[in-house]
Amino acid sequence: MDKKTWIVEATISDMQDALKQGWITSAELVQLYLERIELYDGQLHSILEVNPDALQIAQDLDQERSAKKVRGMLHGIPVLLKDNIDTGDKLHTSAGSISLADSYAAKDSFVAEKLRQAGAVILGKTNMTEWANFMSASMWAGYSSRKGLTLKPYGPGELFIGGSSSGSGAAVAANLAAAAIGTETSGSIISPSSQNSLVGIKPTMGLVSRSGIIPITYTQDTAGPMARTVADAAILLGAITGADDQDEVTNIDPQHRIKDYTEFLDAGYLKQARIGIPRHYYKHLDRDRLDIVESAIQVLREQGAVIIDPVDLPCQNTKWDANVLRYEFKKYVNDYLANVDSSLPVHSLADVIAYNEAHADRALKYGQGTLIWAEETSGTLTEQEYLESRQKNREMAGTRGIDQVLQEFQLDALLFLGNEYGPDLAARAGYPSITVPGGYAENGVIAPGGYMTKGPQGITFIGTAYSEPVLIKLAYGFEQATRHRVAPKLSSQSSE
Repeated sequence: MDKKTWIVEATISDMQDALKQGWITSAELVQLYLERIELYDGQLHSILEVNPDALQIAQDLDQERSAKKVRGMLHGIPVLLKDNIDTGDKLHTSAGSISLADSYAAKDSFVAEKLRQAGAVILGKTNMTEWANFMSASMWAGYSSRKGLTLKPYGPGELFIGGSSSGSGAAVAANLAAAAIGTETSGSIISPSSQNSLVGIKPTMGLVSRSGIIPITYTQDTAGPMARTVADAAILLGAITGADDQDEVTNIDPQHRIKDYTEFLDAGYLKQARIGIPRHYYKHLDRDRLDIVESAIQVLREQGAVIIDPVDLPCQNTKWDANVLRYEFKKYVNDYLANVDSSLPVHSLADVIAYNEAHADRALKYGQGTLIWAEETSGTLTEQEYLESRQKNREMAGTRGIDQVLQEFQLDALLFLGNEYGPDLAARAGYPSITVPGGYAENGVIAPGGYMTKGPQGITFIGTAYSEPVLIKLAYGFEQATRHRVAPKLSSQSSE
């Protein structure tokens, strides 16, 4: 088979088999992806920068392989990182902002370091919604002042891309890398994964270190894998977990650390699974998307799962707020910016706001109302409003929400459509989510926010803390029974 054809939808296991057989080298893998980026990304705008050392890194890893030193499943595999994840190399880390366009991190983030140790080739940085979509309420998902708007490979310019890990989603969906790392505060892995027919895992808070990642919150932020298959996402998750002295939350529950999540790729688990259907959260769905949910439920039944339909969450009528994000953003972004190179123009949130105002023609297409809103706080995390919201999130979404209904009905997980409501509950609680391709909505409606709901849709499972093994089993069983993932049809015509 021609290698340019073979690389489309190739899995990490496919690549490792080909590397082991000597049919391809890691350097050739990198070159194939670089050619695809050159050919297709002019239309998608998913890649901010390509690593100028990627080919050399791949060649070095090829030499290791020749010397019978293979580090694992990621040895020589090209992956992409979201632009808020530090890499101590020739790639910038900017959160999509022109105020940090010249920022080089002094060292790797914990996640980047773990990937390098596993033998992955960091191919480049992906575009993202600027400041992880915490800059302006009117900013379109996928837009950054550094690169412009990321477009979805399924109907570029027509269909909603999802954010804020938009570039990671578009790039992996378009086969511009084997997989990618996104980050999530609330929905930012699950949303673009769902919208781009990918598997996305938002891990339990504390499973993956946040050190070296430009933050929104300490309470909810986490990095996680975005891939074309559950197996690939499981491989990537195992590579980036671990204890980090720079992020104390990773030391809270060390017994839950797992290095290899591929052992949970058990399609037969559905025969013993119990899955809850929170109908309250389906009421707003249009007919096409509701049909996708109903089809998923039927598949799970056919595979032997016990479906509890409906289940009511005690928190389902709770009114939520964004106070935790608002108050923590100033504190933690100031901490990050205080340590960037002294030659850069911004070292605090106030500096960013002033820089944007001084460069409004480039920086403020959508304004910066959210940044200003966050700057109005003290930055000390002592406000009563903040403390009450943080406690409410953990209790109402977690112990008195997800946990209570899981325990009442002895459930493995709850089922939601894509990023609709459930992933936000999991994020507030610090609990995991996994989304897997669930089908394609041929028709759509204009949703709140102005985007069209048609296109790829994910089926999302959420569970309690550290339930990633069970969620992977559920997602894998559903994936193997349905095979809904379809590659987009790409055009090489540039929109630039």
